[in-house]
Amino acid sequence: MTEERLMDKIIEVCKRRGFVNPTAEIYGGAGGFYDYGPLGTLMRQKIIELWRQSFVLDEDRVFEISGATLLPEPVFQASGHLESFEDPLVQCDKCKSMYKADDIIKRSTGETAEGLPLDQLDKMIKDNEIKCPSCKGDLGNTRQFNLMFSTEIGSTGGIKGYLRPETAQNIFVNFKQLAGFMRNKLPFGIAQFGSSFRNEISPRNFLIRGREFEQMEIEMFYDPDKENEHPRWEEVADIDINIVTREMQEKGWEKPLILTAEEAVTKKHVPNQYLAYYLALETEMLLALGVPEDVFWFRHMQDNEAPHYSAGNYDLEANLSIGHMEIVGNALRTDYDLQKHAKASKSSFEIMVGDKKVTPHVCEPSLGVGRIFYLVLESCYRDDDRGWTWFQFPPAVAPLEVAVFPLMKKDGLAEFAYDVHTELKEAGYLSFYDESGKIGKRYARADEVGIPFCVTIDYDSLKDYTVTIRDRDTMEQVKLPLEDLEVALGELMEGDSEFQEFLEFDD
Repeated sequence: MTEERLMDKIIEVCKRRGFVNPTAEIYGGAGGFYDYGPLGTLMRQKIIELWRQSFVLDEDRVFEISGATLLPEPVFQASGHLESFEDPLVQCDKCKSMYKADDIIKRSTGETAEGLPLDQLDKMIKDNEIKCPSCKGDLGNTRQFNLMFSTEIGSTGGIKGYLRPETAQNIFVNFKQLAGFMRNKLPFGIAQFGSSFRNEISPRNFLIRGREFEQMEIEMFYDPDKENEHPRWEEVADIDINIVTREMQEKGWEKPLILTAEEAVTKKHVPNQYLAYYLALETEMLLALGVPEDVFWFRHMQDNEAPHYSAGNYDLEANLSIGHMEIVGNALRTDYDLQKHAKASKSSFEIMVGDKKVTPHVCEPSLGVGRIFYLVLESCYRDDDRGWTWFQFPPAVAPLEVAVFPLMKKDGLAEFAYDVHTELKEAGYLSFYDESGKIGKRYARADEVGIPFCVTIDYDSLKDYTVTIRDRDTMEQVKLPLEDLEVALGELMEGDSEFQEFLEFDD
């Protein structure tokens, strides 16, 4: 009997404990669509807000917009998506199942085939005698398949439209108005969070590849002649980032280079400060979310892998239980999009910089919410000798921050505990109240959903107004005066104090 995959274990917990479940599962569902449950929604929102604070609100010249998800066809004619936003599709002659050709080759042979011409993909399938995974039938010739969902706009269907495959195009088509808002002064960034849609040939691996997903994107516009004059460079120059160069990929690599952002640019492993700035911010964000620094890196994509609009992509990849997976895309889009839309709309997207006209270049960090969500789940999943599985979420991303339990339901303990729970909620904590079952079972349930701290009200609480705090990670407990509870939780949540310090105080 094969061992259960880690992803399958996580999916089971997610469905059972209110994190994520397949959309419309009672009707058989539809591949690539998922709903976030009560706890998943809280955790997802924390991820979004951490991005928003770090990438948008903490910046001086970055503002967020919210654009429509359905756009008319001319937008994607100009952007190149109608011609180039495709994946190679191969279909089984027998059962008619469809697969992404480069994926089925990699799964069968371990060889990377992304970006190869169709005739080479056909040759690899033939030479390796690759059959349909479902029925072992023969596979037909590969063909290109456009990934965008199309629809008709209006009651008579006179206008063709597409669900956006990325949030970026809303920003580019509104560039003139946005530049005006920013007083036509470079550099500036426009951020956007929202849903995107791709009609994936074979969605799989839970949240890693879906047909509807959420992106947190920024289009950072800058003067290409000042690409190494980022206004906040000194703040990130000394942050270590993990890099996998193209040369390393060609020769074979076992672990990434660890360089400061400054070294990465100086040694030309990263093209400019704008791109390196975001690699540093993403590194800091993942560390804050509980992802170990040795499981992710930034890989410089080969030319045949990069999107049609990119002059260089640096994917943040992670070493997951299912293999190396892209989590974040970082692209140097140059002036590709602005030039395309300027030509198609007969507009000028130039900005005066001194005495010259400049079409800005663009650096784009694009973070997928679902992929980061799953990376955090896998990074924080624990299956040790406790007798139950649990998540070691940092407080920054834990869906619930504290649980309050009465030791017993009787003798006024439940009323006392519920009052403590209410006060914590009023103080801004994500508090959860539970009086059902034995106290040990309640601790286990709290661990399973990653609650960092539990507060228990016992008979001593009624006498001397003390409470017991339990630390999830160590399972150690300490008694504190009720009047100190909010401050103590705040220090623990922010990392200003370690739980061990409270144990020493209690002794």
